[in-house]
Amino acid sequence: MSHDKIAAPAPMMIRDVPPHDRPRERMIASGPHSLSNHELLAILLRTGSKEESVLQLSNRILNEFEGLRLLKDASLEEITSIKGIGSAKAIQLMAAVEIGRRIERLKYDERFMIRSPEDAANYMMEEMRFLSQEHFVALYLNTKNQVMHKQTLFIGSLNASIVHPREVFKEAFRRSAASIVCLHNHPSGDPAPSREDIDVTKRLVECGKILGIDVLDHLIIGEKKYVSLKEKGYL
Repeated sequence: MSHDKIAAPAPMMIRDVPPHDRPRERMIASGPHSLSNHELLAILLRTGSKEESVLQLSNRILNEFEGLRLLKDASLEEITSIKGIGSAKAIQLMAAVEIGRRIERLKYDERFMIRSPEDAANYMMEEMRFLSQEHFVALYLNTKNQVMHKQTLFIGSLNASIVHPREVFKEAFRRSAASIVCLHNHPSGDPAPSREDIDVTKRLVECGKILGIDVLDHLIIGEKKYVSLKEKGYL
């Protein structure tokens, strides 16, 4: 009886994929929109390893990060913890994610005008809806309701001791802002206001009246939805 070991099948390399099915060739022929997420990742990574092709590596990355959802905020350490990903590949991925993030923000470039609660929500939704902690952000507007400056002022559970009007209005004076729109996120995804949210809002509005700087609204950002405390009648 022979005890010879049966050799494991060799991993599929990108050269084993028919040319018309390779990501680069498909992008040239049909454009980037025709490629799947793992094919786009494969183009960024360029090479796999001795054990697996770049397409297999890309699939494994997406499985690890639940698609693109967690990858967009992954740290260098988290990405390089994946077998087959060194710092060079990880940095390429992080750079691509950051470029995408900046392109997304271009549509809301300088002097974006806030005409409604929906405008403010659209301006900040993608930046705030995935945050794992509560962030309190103020948008400082000029007399035409254009955004002059955006600043994250507080991080942590919203309460009157954390969100101090002094910090909110100090920046307004520095920027000579005519008005402010406040926003914070609920990591749970549910934007329903709490008692603390309402109390903080009323305190800021009262201070704004004294100082002559209007607090136009306070928005709570959830998962693809928001609540305007102005629309709810709390301002």
